[in-house]
Amino acid sequence: MEDELISKKELLEHTNISYGQLYRWKRKGLIPEDWFIKKSTYTGQETFFPKDRVLSRIDKIKNMKEDISLDELVDVFSPVFDKISLNVDEVAQRNIVTSEVLKIYLDFNGCGQVLDFNEILSVFILNKLIVSGDLNLDEGKILLEVLQEGVIKFKGIPCEVFLMRKLGVFFCFMASPPCRIYHDKGTRLIRRINMATVIEELKLKLI
Repeated sequence: MEDELISKKELLEHTNISYGQLYRWKRKGLIPEDWFIKKSTYTGQETFFPKDRVLSRIDKIKNMKEDISLDELVDVFSPVFDKISLNVDEVAQRNIVTSEVLKIYLDFNGCGQVLDFNEILSVFILNKLIVSGDLNLDEGKILLEVLQEGVIKFKGIPCEVFLMRKLGVFFCFMASPPCRIYHDKGTRLIRRINMATVIEELKLKLI
């Protein structure tokens, strides 16, 4: 499913920001280059943006720029994985994930008492899906196997996770957009996860 678009004129009016601010944030890397979509219209060529993503991003920038610098915001919104690591007790104490899901992850992964960013990201995604009821524990283990390899292979590359179920059988995979998928009517798409969005959400919790 393609993103709904919003024109540059509508965006500036809706968010009450200036042309200069928009392009300053673009130069800083706060708004990705590939969100600036050129399209031909009856009045000539215009710039459009993926509506939901750009409105959410601008709202976050406006709300956070008084508390942290633009350079720090660039790091928050970067899809590149941080070097941060946390003790497992701190992961639970900071409510990044529930203690129950953390235990499931530790039992599955067999890791030590310190989790790196990739591990925190994996358990963060697992927690969201189990708490929402989208996955059961066995399906969560399949997801973790895909994430373990995928976050390494797609490091620094925009990617998405597709969670699907057919005749009660769960499967998932990762892909780098732009991509289109087709599945038969008996296959249900459970969730499509944009990894950059989840990484951003996690980084905001780690500030």
